[in-house]
Amino acid sequence: MTAEMFPKEKTIDLRKKHIGPSCKVFFSHDPIKIVRAKGQYMYDENGVRYLDCINNVAHVGHSHPMVVKAGAEQMELLNTNSRFLHDNLVQYAQRLQATLPEKLSVCYFVNSGSEANDLALRLAWEYTGHKDVITLDNAYHGHVSSLINISPYKFHQLANAEQSKSVHVALSPDLYRGNYRQDHPDPATAYADDVNNLIQKAHEKGHKVAAFIAESLQSCGGQVIPPAGYFQKVAQHVHQAGGLFIADEVQVGFGRVGTHFWAFQLQGEDFVPDIVTMGKPIGNGHPMSCVVTTREVAEAFKNSGMEYFNTVRGLATKWLHKPSNGSDCDDVMSDRGRGLFVGAELVRDRVKLTPATAEAQDIIYKLKEQHILLSADGPHRNVLKFKPPMCFSEEDADMVVEKIDQILTGTRNAPLSFLALAPSPQSLWHSQI
Repeated sequence: MTAEMFPKEKTIDLRKKHIGPSCKVFFSHDPIKIVRAKGQYMYDENGVRYLDCINNVAHVGHSHPMVVKAGAEQMELLNTNSRFLHDNLVQYAQRLQATLPEKLSVCYFVNSGSEANDLALRLAWEYTGHKDVITLDNAYHGHVSSLINISPYKFHQLANAEQSKSVHVALSPDLYRGNYRQDHPDPATAYADDVNNLIQKAHEKGHKVAAFIAESLQSCGGQVIPPAGYFQKVAQHVHQAGGLFIADEVQVGFGRVGTHFWAFQLQGEDFVPDIVTMGKPIGNGHPMSCVVTTREVAEAFKNSGMEYFNTVRGLATKWLHKPSNGSDCDDVMSDRGRGLFVGAELVRDRVKLTPATAEAQDIIYKLKEQHILLSADGPHRNVLKFKPPMCFSEEDADMVVEKIDQILTGTRNAPLSFLALAPSPQSLWHSQI
């Protein structure tokens, strides 16, 4: 039986009445009513097709037939928690571990990226016996209370909010807008030294650091690519202080960066985090996520006496994950990013770096008129954020580039610039438009 289709106006009215107002809709001036999706496309109530450049959680594509089939078959058989024996659970963990460094061998399956990061903090607190956490400026790690505390992207928005005394905010390793930029002789060391300074200041106050947590590539913070060697140097400081390194792969894992399966691997084979967290892309948007850590950390958590279990599903999606070669999007505005994780920062002045926030929003709405869905993010909301389903094609990329070029051509009379990066994030240049 097909459910009744409300007129768009009624849907809007009911949403205002029954859905929390803090959950804002995309394109609030003229919201889209999406009724179905397939692959990299979404469709409104009139059958109009939109190219989706937003939904990274539909990792292998909306309504992927293998995922749908596997999910339906499993729901017909069993849906229970992980305290019963089942081959799928251990097979999945085995296949997942095979993509990671050997020491990352123990899995905890959870239901969301927020739950994964919350559990990662609990693991670090239990293993180290310490409490303090170092996070990066503009970071976002989830929406539960423990993660709001370590997400400057969120807690800076709260009126009269006080930063927790056990949370320390390090400089975002941004080579374009940050304290240490492309012309710095050793930005990785400079940014890592900032983390070490925070550790020393915490020690002076009698605090001890349990963990440093970072998105392997900052997403909501503006698609920031850390300089090579940064994570290694930070890990050294954190380990010397008795803490753990948590790599948040919620938005950037499972081959999204193109050349590697995990974004933390971009730093080199000599870097291995102590804990890796994953989000709903693991289940193509379904409520499944994961935390993977070392045997030592897992045993310390077990020895606390508190059990941990959950109810999840997700084998089919993992089988479909594979790194792309990055060719699908290397030419999208020649901007900063890796693989299908790309950002283009718009500024009004390339010297002062005045954010072109209004212009970024204008571009997004004009792309919507061209049936392309894109969002803007970053601390100034001036970074065009590109993270589509991984089935995004070269033809799709060409079309997006063409449409953006047409829009930018129409703004030539405005003093607007966009940040551009060559394929290597260490090679930074600008283009005036």
